[in-house]
Amino acid sequence: MQVLCKVMQVGRSGFYRWQNQQIHQKNILAEQFRLESDTQQIFIDSDRSYGSRRMVKALQAKGYNIGRYQAATLMKRLGLVVKYAKKFKVTTNSKHKLPIAENLLNREFAVTEANKVYTTDITYLWTREGWLYLAVVMDLYSRKIVGWSMDKRMTTELPLEALRMAWWSRKPGSGVLQLLRSRKPVRLTGLSGST
Repeated sequence: MQVLCKVMQVGRSGFYRWQNQQIHQKNILAEQFRLESDTQQIFIDSDRSYGSRRMVKALQAKGYNIGRYQAATLMKRLGLVVKYAKKFKVTTNSKHKLPIAENLLNREFAVTEANKVYTTDITYLWTREGWLYLAVVMDLYSRKIVGWSMDKRMTTELPLEALRMAWWSRKPGSGVLQLLRSRKPVRLTGLSGST
């Protein structure tokens, strides 16, 4: 040891200080590796649902001395992004006394002529701004969307706007759909509301 220190022109105390720093650095890296591994495992075990608050509690239960903001920074560095569960929204009310339209299509989807049979549907999509409702009208012959409408609320006007767009874009003959200028439906013949 003395010869090595003399050749390198360092004192023995400087060498031991450097050696202790290396050991300390290895211990810090090993501890950091364990913390990152445990954080990733907790995140996977939680089905990617733990944010920084729950992550802190789980890590503290494992004996780590870590705060919420440290956990948030660690999760960000590891690329751990919470997978939010989409909210479920009931949109169908089957318990009503309103008349139910007759199924004119009767599952006969083979159509031989354009603008004779349209089908419609309403769906909803979750966005960062809330629910967005989408009504579409499809020509069964071409399988092309001929009308659509979107709104933040599911009102009677939503599918009617989609039907109006289909009417004005395709100008189908009589028997498919007729609308008055008052923007109210008069007759829905040859048009099925379900697929």
